[in-house]
Amino acid sequence: MSSTKTVHLSLGSNIEDKLNNIQDAIFAIHQTVGEVLRISPVYQSSAWGFEAEDFFNICITIQTQLAPATLLDALLKIEVQQGRIRLKEDGYEPRKIDIDILYYEKETIFNDNLVIPHPELPFRKFVLRPLADIAPQFYHPVLNKDSRNLLQECRDKGTLEKKTYRLFKDRNDLFAHTNFIAIEGNIGAGKTTLAKKIAEDFNGKLVLERFADNPFLPKFYEDQGRYAFPLEMSFLADRYQQFTDDTSQYDLFKSFMVSDYDIYKSLIFAQVTLQKEEFALYRKLFNLMYKEVKKPKIYVYLYQSTERLLKNIKNRGRDYEQNIEPEYLEKINSGYFEFIKSYPEQNNLVIDLGDMDFVQNPEDYETLIDKILKFAVQLPF
Repeated sequence: MSSTKTVHLSLGSNIEDKLNNIQDAIFAIHQTVGEVLRISPVYQSSAWGFEAEDFFNICITIQTQLAPATLLDALLKIEVQQGRIRLKEDGYEPRKIDIDILYYEKETIFNDNLVIPHPELPFRKFVLRPLADIAPQFYHPVLNKDSRNLLQECRDKGTLEKKTYRLFKDRNDLFAHTNFIAIEGNIGAGKTTLAKKIAEDFNGKLVLERFADNPFLPKFYEDQGRYAFPLEMSFLADRYQQFTDDTSQYDLFKSFMVSDYDIYKSLIFAQVTLQKEEFALYRKLFNLMYKEVKKPKIYVYLYQSTERLLKNIKNRGRDYEQNIEPEYLEKINSGYFEFIKSYPEQNNLVIDLGDMDFVQNPEDYETLIDKILKFAVQLPF
């Protein structure tokens, strides 16, 4: 059996979504190459050796059973899978992702395909700075100087700025960092289904809205004018109690929370269904409650067209929903978008589902997860 080796890598990108290019590479390394042990902060640096957009750079420490040549092949494969195109002529060029082996244990290797330690390491501040963050006392096996000393002696004058982003070894780790995600959407958008799948796949505590037991809901769809106010008041009371209880009680065995609603939906629906005087009274009570509830770190809104919503509502077969008018759904959609625009400081992610079917099509589900994770990576930690 092959022994496990400790390896230090440098990753950089200066094309397109630089941060997520690096994050995707870390995910791939952790999944196919070896366990990611440490990840440095992200640094922005000027291009080294040529004129181009600034780079994002990090260093990581991994443990792998791959031999050096096999490791190099695996990293090159990840670069290609992520769209790296290497020019045939010599010289530097912009790149979507660049992965370099800095150290492989304390070994020294010199051949036509691979040189370890990396020959440019002592001259690159954008490599030495993140390396010093995760391996400050690791000694260069040839120069016999640790990362901190090499950084102090480096004459690289390029600009270097530490960013506030944080990167993660795998998707579960990133979901755990979100702490609390609210999945919202119109009636029939699929928010409950998506919340359940995310909780199951990524070890999340599931917070579901209780609506089936509300005695006013079937009556409301038969006579909205008569039952709108008692319905909205009962929803508000139930949501506030449940939401406060569920989001304040952490589960030690779960990594984060994901809900299929946010309590603000109470105000959105009430504004559509209530008369002006009723809504004014309702809003006073709501504002007092809303100050006390936990806010999600990410607010995901699943948008579907009215036509698709009506189709979904029909397919799930709840009798009391079958007479919902298209105009009502359109008003609800408008209310959600007004809420999203009114709270720009909230981390709002609107996903237009279009023709996606994330229940039946695993690729569509992966697309949704990818959108959420790419949004989450951009948030400061």
